[in-house]
Amino acid sequence: MEEIQTVEIYDAEYETTYTAHIQKNGDGWMGWIQEHPKVKCEERTQALLLKTLEKTLYETLEADWEAWDRQIEEDIKAGRLDQLREETLEDLREGRCKDL
Repeated sequence: MEEIQTVEIYDAEYETTYTAHIQKNGDGWMGWIQEHPKVKCEERTQALLLKTLEKTLYETLEADWEAWDRQIEEDIKAGRLDQLREETLEDLREGRCKDL
């Protein structure tokens, strides 16, 4: 295997830069996104690998956000956030909050 290269991938939708690590592996290329360990890909060429990493990263981010949205909705319906809501309203009523 050859030396690992670092490539930045900018996601305009989330306005975030991610670090891709890519490496020639025999006849192909392999890569992963440091910030998202679930994103690992292999392709025949470096260019195709970078496209696949970017697509897989986007799909992973979308899936994570959808899962987070489902979880927060479930927590709200189950009343798991009621105590936090009450504490926040009390802080607001007592003037312990300030406008940002």
